[in-house]
Amino acid sequence: MYSIRGKFVKNNTMNLNIPVSEVMTKEVVSVNPSQKLIDVKHIFEKKNFHHHIPVTEKGKLKGMISLVDYLYAIKNASLDDDDSAYQNLSVKDIMRESPVTKSSSSTLKEVAHELAKGEVHAIVIADNLEMKGIVSTADTIRFFLGQA
Repeated sequence: MYSIRGKFVKNNTMNLNIPVSEVMTKEVVSVNPSQKLIDVKHIFEKKNFHHHIPVTEKGKLKGMISLVDYLYAIKNASLDDDDSAYQNLSVKDIMRESPVTKSSSSTLKEVAHELAKGEVHAIVIADNLEMKGIVSTADTIRFFLGQA
């Protein structure tokens, strides 16, 4: 066993049993159910923002908003911030409840298997619904490319 860029490798293969906390994004942008879609719009407009947006209330995970969910909700809206779609709809109107989660004690292998199913592109890492981070398909691919 030896180390490549701080990750343990055995027999020229990656150790996928590392804690997911080494790969997850820890500083996660989230919204609460009562926020208006204008707030979601501004988050998605940020440069390089590609994650799903977790929905939390009082520190507990309530749901998730994907870019697809958001775009579907505003399909007839203009780009103008004053458009009624952004002001009349709230996060709770478009969020998906019960997003896929894994605990902070999960391994990268467990998370990668869940992402490989193709049903979701981001998994919230949470303990007792308290969000610790998020892992996206892109995060996982970046990790693997860093190991090549």
